[in-house]
Amino acid sequence: MWSIGELAEHAGVSVKTVRFYSDRGLLPESARSSGGHRRYGPGAVDRLRLIRSLRTLDLPVPEVSRVLDEEDALEDVIAGQLRELGSRLAALRWREAALQLLQDCTPQERAERLRLIGAVPIPPDTTELARFWRRWLPPRLPASLVSAVVDQAIPQPPTDPTPAQVLAFARLFAFVSGVCVAAAHCQPAAHRTDKGYRPAVLYEGLSEAYALASPELRARRPGREGEALDCFVSAYARSHGTRDTPGFRRGLAGVLAEDPRIDRYWQLVAELTGPSQPTAGAAHDWLLDALDAQTGRAGSAPSTSKDT
Repeated sequence: MWSIGELAEHAGVSVKTVRFYSDRGLLPESARSSGGHRRYGPGAVDRLRLIRSLRTLDLPVPEVSRVLDEEDALEDVIAGQLRELGSRLAALRWREAALQLLQDCTPQERAERLRLIGAVPIPPDTTELARFWRRWLPPRLPASLVSAVVDQAIPQPPTDPTPAQVLAFARLFAFVSGVCVAAAHCQPAAHRTDKGYRPAVLYEGLSEAYALASPELRARRPGREGEALDCFVSAYARSHGTRDTPGFRRGLAGVLAEDPRIDRYWQLVAELTGPSQPTAGAAHDWLLDALDAQTGRAGSAPSTSKDT
């Protein structure tokens, strides 16, 4: 049986350290001397060294206690600490890029950029973006379809952002926090329930059409006829309960040209994710160009509809 001083000497730590861990229940004493002094058994040295190793990794005392008391806790504790550390590192990288953004701008730009950056939580999350899309999408879509559309439409903040990406995300955050998309005049015609549309059919088809158009975008081909366009038009025709005919295509081109748009959203997403990942908005524009070219609307005057 060792005294607190002897244990400290064998473990290469101070008496104060031994007392600290003892008082917190990490290093239970085996007995007390006749004078009331703590006594520790031979296993205390190994236990104290393990405690010191875990604390060197900056594990909190409660987590160290779990590892000591639960046989299989170490793996779970390590995974949790890695997640926490990853979040802290992401926050630091974001702050570094944000500070660089402020350092590299002109004094005239600094006030606006401070306002934009200051509104974004650190580390950034996509809660506001998800809320925006749930307001933008038509009502009564199946929950699984809403989740699929939201997952496709929302970019994840980069873990190691450039200053330009910080600015793009901050502007995107400000955009979704400030625009009104619930009013009827802000919604595309296909979102309005009084037109006989079946929006679930539409969005299922659009997702497939966008996927077919993505290789064309990556190859930088102009909008053209083909499987992607046929799938795109078919989604609108089926959602409207009608057939895909030349007359329907001409009418659809005119309706879509007048629909409210969220081009600014997709522009900022593209700035955030880069050209290698075509957005759903870019795919939609490519398909509109293909439809306009087929129906003879190519080169017509641009729409004056509100850009929401």
